[in-house]
Amino acid sequence: MRWWDIDQILVLEKDLFPEDAWSRGMFWSELAHARGAEATRRYLTAEEEGRIVGYAGLVSSGDQADVQTIAVARDHQGTGLGGRLLTELLRAATDFECHEVLLECRVDNVSAQRLYERFGFEPIGFRRGYYQPGNVDALVMRLITNQATEEKNHG
Repeated sequence: MRWWDIDQILVLEKDLFPEDAWSRGMFWSELAHARGAEATRRYLTAEEEGRIVGYAGLVSSGDQADVQTIAVARDHQGTGLGGRLLTELLRAATDFECHEVLLECRVDNVSAQRLYERFGFEPIGFRRGYYQPGNVDALVMRLITNQATEEKNHG
């Protein structure tokens, strides 16, 4: 993801997350930490014929990473694009040497939960009233990476 992608991303963001869409400033702030030797974030886009049809982002801190967002245009949902974006985020977590990946998703977003479960994420708790407005709970999910398992087995 680059700064010039933000206009297209904001259109998707407002369509997919109308009640809690990120602002332009939030994306700029995230991208400011996604470049250079001290980068702690990875943001990517999926494009089709010049149109952004998906995007995703991850932040790392120490040996833990957090999936910040995964979004797929409505006309591309169910095509496997969400899984491809998540695969790239998990690859980035490995590059950042993270042993654990966390994420939150709305408790009513069953399709996202199924996607995350297919990748090995397990529910570990809730954040009450996390999504506003509406006071919708977030399901917190965690994936312990293969890297952590390998180190544990060989450590």
